[in-house]
Amino acid sequence: MIFNINFLKTKKQKLALSLLFDLVHTEILFGGGAGSGKSLLGCVWLIANCFKYPKTRWLMGRATLKSLKESTLNTFFDIISKFELKEAIKYNQNSGLITFFNEAEILLKDLAYYPSDPNYDSLGSTEFTGAFIDECNEITYKCKEVVSSRLRYKLNEYNLIPKLLMTCNPAKNWVYHEFYKPYKENTMPHYKAFIPALVSDNKFISPHYIENLRKLKDTATRERLLNGNWEYDDDPNKLFEYDDILDLFSNYIESSNEYFLSCDVARKGEDKTVLMAWRGLEVLEIQTYPKTKMNEVADLINTMRMKYKIPLSNVVIDEDGVGGGVVDLLDGCKGFIGGSSQINTGSKLLNYRNLRSQCYFKLSDLVKEKKIRINADPSVRDLIIQELEQIKDCGDASDRRLAIIPKDIIKDAIGRSPDYADVCMMRCLFELKQEIDIDFYSYFAKL
Repeated sequence: MIFNINFLKTKKQKLALSLLFDLVHTEILFGGGAGSGKSLLGCVWLIANCFKYPKTRWLMGRATLKSLKESTLNTFFDIISKFELKEAIKYNQNSGLITFFNEAEILLKDLAYYPSDPNYDSLGSTEFTGAFIDECNEITYKCKEVVSSRLRYKLNEYNLIPKLLMTCNPAKNWVYHEFYKPYKENTMPHYKAFIPALVSDNKFISPHYIENLRKLKDTATRERLLNGNWEYDDDPNKLFEYDDILDLFSNYIESSNEYFLSCDVARKGEDKTVLMAWRGLEVLEIQTYPKTKMNEVADLINTMRMKYKIPLSNVVIDEDGVGGGVVDLLDGCKGFIGGSSQINTGSKLLNYRNLRSQCYFKLSDLVKEKKIRINADPSVRDLIIQELEQIKDCGDASDRRLAIIPKDIIKDAIGRSPDYADVCMMRCLFELKQEIDIDFYSYFAKL
């Protein structure tokens, strides 16, 4: 039986194959637009490896098994049919296992995030020789890391290195920050590679397909799928538009004589303690520290308070976890408990799942209205942009309450906690309290 990988015809596909068979790159991302031959590349690579290395085991994954079988797997069987290789494989639909004549295997896996399985224990202890994840922008960063940790099966026997091939369309999540941004800034680690591939690189695709992409009316979708523009996110649940986020760093806003301080205290792992000093709705200074003792955080807050003459009543600190101890040390400040009930703002009352959700929706309004300005150095600026793009509405229609996706899901998407976004969000506690004061005054003015 003969399988010839040379029928891959685009230059980008051939470049990807050269990296997939070298002894340097362990993580390769291919794509960036629709119609670039992403799934074809992945399936050809898996089939070639199964032919070449008997008794090896490979993973073919996607966010859901349904989408994997309806799309990627169809491409796989098209190739098998083209080369008349049906007798070379057996496919067990129930177990999702493809077995080759030489006992090499491809296992189909659902890689979606489920709250009941946050550590992806569903992958079990299975070891793989290599893996292909199609549309990796649909899975979490943690899932990618778990899959990478399982790539060790029969590597020494065949003098191989772990290989993870991922394909995707542009997305503003971990894929952007792990691959596209380092590629653009020429800071990619030596073991990673990103090969941008667009429909225009595929000279063998139907011109009607390209024309249909050009006719897409939604700008974000057209930019992503046709032009491979990574700066657009077409998720309808996002709270912050990309252009509005960029304007945060250049908005002209009204000056104020009132100063505030908001603080998120590091609780575990790689979380950071972040302090922001505000003049009205303008961030004057941002300080970031690794996990710090309670008394040290209190001292840092007092130092910033003295610098800007901020009263304790204008200080808000995340009271969950370690932050509760800091709140106790700074008697008179505001403790913020994200899971507590919303604040009743009178005539402006809406139904929110909790205070965190209410403050994020308020922050969204202020950002849209260009009422906030943030002064930050470029590295922090990029982190703020990344975090705000992950804040999304997850309200349940049956619940009838506005809600924001949990912090753990955001952390899985970008590989860290949204510390800077949370500090901006907590500042809105004072804006909500101001709304209460306004409604209270308006009520008695009518008497």
